[in-house]
Amino acid sequence: MRQILVLCIGNICRSPMAEQLLARELPGQRVWSAGLSALVGEPADPLAVEVAQAHGLDLSAHRAQQFTAQMCQSADLILVMERNQQSSVEKRHPYACGKVFRLGHIGNFEITDPYRLPRPAFEAAYELIARGVADWAPRIRKLG
Repeated sequence: MRQILVLCIGNICRSPMAEQLLARELPGQRVWSAGLSALVGEPADPLAVEVAQAHGLDLSAHRAQQFTAQMCQSADLILVMERNQQSSVEKRHPYACGKVFRLGHIGNFEITDPYRLPRPAFEAAYELIARGVADWAPRIRKLG
C-alpha cells in the first residue's frame, strides 16, 4: 500500500491531524488529505494546529484541498471519519468500493467534527484519530 488518502469535510481539522499522524507512523508511504466540501486554500484550524503541536505534529504548512476523482483513483486506501462520508465517496465513485474505510473501522467508532467547538472537542478528536492510526498502521505495514 503506497498511497493513503485521508478525508473529512473541510480538510482543516480532522484529516490534517490524521494525515500527519499516519505519515509519522508510516514513513515511505504517501499520505495526503482532502475534504469532501473543502475550505480550499485555508490553513488548518488554529485549535487543530495547537492540539497537533502538543503531540509533536506540525500542521503549519497545511492548506485545504478538495477531494477529486483523480485522488480517488490514485489512492490505494481512503480513510474517512464517519460512515456517511464513506457512503458519499462510494456513491460518487463506485469503483472505490473496497478501498474506503472509516479510520475507526477496526475499533467501530466515528470521529465527530470538532469544527467551531472548544479545544476539548479537538483533543477528543485527536485521541480517536490516534486510536484509529494505531489500529491501521500495523495492518498497512503488513500490506507494505
